Amino acid sequence: MPNGARVNCVKRRVGLAGSVCLLAAALAVWVPAAQGTGSRAAAAGSFSLSDSAHLHLTSKHRFTLNEQGYASGTVYGPIYIHLNITSVNHVTAEVNIYPNGGSLTGFASASYHPSGGVATFNGSMYVARGTGRYSHAHGSGLSFSGTVKRENDAVTVHVNGRMSA
Repeated sequence: MPNGARVNCVKRRVGLAGSVCLLAAALAVWVPAAQGTGSRAAAAGSFSLSDSAHLHLTSKHRFTLNEQGYASGTVYGPIYIHLNITSVNHVTAEVNIYPNGGSLTGFASASYHPSGGVATFNGSMYVARGTGRYSHAHGSGLSFSGTVKRENDAVTVHVNGRMSA
């Protein structure tokens, strides 16, 4: 089986035990196969999410920075963030990531601390919806942090926590 996945099944007559064994074998093949097509995240079950991205400004509308880049980590692919500076000490964000085989959309709220040429933010995020392989994805209480370079509005972002797919 791919990626070292193993399923130990005792050979038995066809019946419930055989069906369970077949299902376990199918999942062991499907999950690692999904991992190799654009995401290392498990396609089913719960997993630890740890992603980072370096983004660049695509447009700016008043206090909203529209950013794009490439996320790397557990779930990787193109990422787009709408970072809204709601006050001198608070930001909200919509995060969209497009790993191979689907998409994920999350929303974040964080404290915001401008200091000199760099502002930092730190808060939490939840995954609201997914499509394709991630259609059942959800997660809440994810850590959401990063920086904004004030000279060019470039953003770095880090998301960590437990998620279900």
